[in-house]
Amino acid sequence: MTRASKFTRPLALAACAGFAFTMAPAAMADDHVGDSAEEMTKGEKRLAKLLEGREAGEPQRCIRNFLNDRMQTIDKTAYVYGSGKTIYVQRTRDPENIDRSDTLVSRRFNATQICRMDVTHTIDPFIGMFTGAVFFTDFVPYTRIDESDG
Repeated sequence: MTRASKFTRPLALAACAGFAFTMAPAAMADDHVGDSAEEMTKGEKRLAKLLEGREAGEPQRCIRNFLNDRMQTIDKTAYVYGSGKTIYVQRTRDPENIDRSDTLVSRRFNATQICRMDVTHTIDPFIGMFTGAVFFTDFVPYTRIDESDG
């Protein structure tokens, strides 16, 4: 084996593996379905339970949200808006910074909607100190699947 071929073969294999990952991430993710259940965090398990029997819809930039609407904070995972047939999941750009003990404060551009571009941060509710910035991504709706349709 020549010196060039010794180094070329591993690079070619790495390039092929990278190509397969970028072209078919869903297929590759299915290979490890059994492993992910063991690695789920407490927050991911809680969110999975909330989403049981629901189907994800098209992500949305804004959702209707009124002051009395329900919002749940799931540590290190997501904010969940609404209740009933459709709920909206907001994972944020840095979900590992989501903390149930912080209070979410946002300056909205519209009183009846919350949008990904709203200025949002967290504060410690006991001392009122700034604890972090929150960068929303699109809101993903999850609608309860009606059993009678099938």
